[in-house]
Amino acid sequence: MRDKPVYKRIVLKLSGEALQGSRPHGIDQDTLISIAEQIKEIRKLRVDVAIVLGGGNIFRGQENTARQGLDLDRSVADYMGMLSTCINGLALQDVLEKIGLPTRVMSALSMQQVSEPYIRRRAIRHLEKGRVVIFVAGTGNPYFTTDTAAALRAMEINADVILKATRVEGVYDKDPLKFKDAQKFDSLRYIDVLNRNLRFMDATAVSLCMDNKLPIVIFNLTKKGNIKRVVLGQKIGTVVK
Repeated sequence: MRDKPVYKRIVLKLSGEALQGSRPHGIDQDTLISIAEQIKEIRKLRVDVAIVLGGGNIFRGQENTARQGLDLDRSVADYMGMLSTCINGLALQDVLEKIGLPTRVMSALSMQQVSEPYIRRRAIRHLEKGRVVIFVAGTGNPYFTTDTAAALRAMEINADVILKATRVEGVYDKDPLKFKDAQKFDSLRYIDVLNRNLRFMDATAVSLCMDNKLPIVIFNLTKKGNIKRVVLGQKIGTVVK
């Protein structure tokens, strides 16, 4: 039986921490290669792939302000975080192209020497031509997370779903890494996520998805092949809809 994807166009949300593997910070090359190979698997299914990257493996703006001992204005810290996502985007682009996938890095901040400026119609055209599009620098605005950037870009490019990659199997009622009795949800409504304050994604991003009826699938990225399994509609992770 031929593999048939249930989603034609996806936005894959990768945190900066997803790229660091077992390292305390920075980028782990083996992890980067594993992610790239999984993306190649779903491109073979002719699925359009856009990626939104975080930068927490290098610098996390919200946590590196005066409250943490650094005398940084929140806006300045957030812009530094945006620049971190650009570093991650270039690293992922390099690995993807080395395994034969054409890519474009599109930035919400102007960096013409290393990326294209984000233009909605151009991004859609790249996807139509089979290129993997990597969105960096968030929304280009401080006080907005890369989760919100993922939701925004997904709406703009008419994606079918957001795939939120994590280190656990899905969404739980409490942290499964700390509590052995944590219960996993197979599915959730948007309003349940907001009412329960389940922090797998920020409230602004969840509200945006709710308003536009865009499903979110939260899954474990560390298990190789899971991206393909989600795209094929297998029941893994947690579906928010």
